[in-house]
Amino acid sequence: MTDRSTGTDWLARSRAQLDRTDLRAEAKAVGRVVQLADGIAHVSGLPSVSLGALLSLESGAFAFAHSLGPDEINAVLLDETASVAVGDQVSDTGEVLRVPVGAGFLGRIVDPLGRPLDGGPAPTPEDWLPVERPAPEIIERGLVSEPLETGVLVVDSLFALGRGQRELIVGDRATGKTALAVDAIINQKHSNVVCVYVAVGQRATAIERVVAAVREHGAIERCIFVGGSASAAPGLHWIAPFAGMSMAEHFRDKGQDALIVIDDLTQHAATHRELALLTREPPGREAYPGDVFYLHARLLERAAKLSPELGGGSLTALPLAETDAGNISASIPTNLISITDGQIVLNTHLFSTNLRPAVDVGLSVSRVGGKAQAPALRKVSGRVRLDYAQFQELEMFTRFGGIQNARVKAQVARGERIRGLLTQPRFSGLRLVDQVALLAALADGVFDTVPVGRMAELRRRLPARLDSDAADAVAALGKSRALTDEARAALVAVVSRLAEEGREREAVTT
Repeated sequence: MTDRSTGTDWLARSRAQLDRTDLRAEAKAVGRVVQLADGIAHVSGLPSVSLGALLSLESGAFAFAHSLGPDEINAVLLDETASVAVGDQVSDTGEVLRVPVGAGFLGRIVDPLGRPLDGGPAPTPEDWLPVERPAPEIIERGLVSEPLETGVLVVDSLFALGRGQRELIVGDRATGKTALAVDAIINQKHSNVVCVYVAVGQRATAIERVVAAVREHGAIERCIFVGGSASAAPGLHWIAPFAGMSMAEHFRDKGQDALIVIDDLTQHAATHRELALLTREPPGREAYPGDVFYLHARLLERAAKLSPELGGGSLTALPLAETDAGNISASIPTNLISITDGQIVLNTHLFSTNLRPAVDVGLSVSRVGGKAQAPALRKVSGRVRLDYAQFQELEMFTRFGGIQNARVKAQVARGERIRGLLTQPRFSGLRLVDQVALLAALADGVFDTVPVGRMAELRRRLPARLDSDAADAVAALGKSRALTDEARAALVAVVSRLAEEGREREAVTT
């Protein structure tokens, strides 16, 4: 009796399993690796695959279709090539390349595919987004009217950034490009902006320094670090900016504000050229749609301010680019300048003379500028750029002889004070009220008798004194972001007292 019941149960389970089994025929296209070199797999046998499709290899590695030929596909590997061999099977997953996104990635260091690099568990994604996404249409965009404050006086006062803007940071090697961008990330600890830092071809130690700086001075719990280090596969370098953009777009599309720093697009262009040459494609401007200009244009166009109907979120892009001997008219810098909404140019000479950040005021520009600047800052920074540019011209001529004209002497003295104010050490971001107080005091002549060497100490002591001696003005400006005559007088009075205290201490010591 037991054997019969057991056999009956087994038969019932088997029939139920057969009912659940899909016995329909399934067609599956399978290709093979016919050639492998330098991170490129030449695949045959997949005639129906689409451009950018995600391919799965027999070893478990992944690749994406970079270019399509009549008989072969050039696939760029996203993993190490040690596990891949000629003859391995390759199958089309039917999907485009996607990356995981979500709040679980905040505070984490991941590779462009979302895999953890910090030793922690894999983040739980809220969604999977394609690395290549269309930029918002014009009708879907809103006005760029809110400032993205960097805490760097020379940027916020002269080249104000708006939320949704694309501002290029360009300069020679080792002129402080990354430092300026990291300071902008650190300053977002005072805001609600989510930051994404994308490293393309950077050394692992350089990425570690950026993470350490944000961990010590900023809000790392609102930052994502996407590491395509120099030792990673070329395919990861190529998709890193696009993957980081998708991770940032997740927050923009939810109505939040995001900032992405891409460090840097010169390395990305070099990787693109390398892949183009290996796949026997022309790498120059004539290679549309595979040219580097179109590549970076479709990347940076994704940074935008969305309309209120779509939630009003914003994505601000700060791409970095490296020049050679200050030549901003070279191919890649010219491409990026024409794509972005302005550029901050860093000067090697200024950097070597210890003027940091080494921003070239004459070549830098923001095409959004005052439209996104806080009204209080716009009110007090109107003439600073013109006065500083005039000082730089006068300083050049005064090197050849003494200055006799009193008016010229006054202009040079004022220019030296402006330069002293704009020279700012790292990790010392200024609040809006601090910047307004300094520029208002400059306009009122408070610094005319202050030695240039004392201005750094005055700037360092100012925030605490404003909070204690002008609390009402600080609160009013922080709430309305406008500057009344009473608030201006209170702020300038605090700066004047600090300057007077400095003169008294100097007199005592001498």
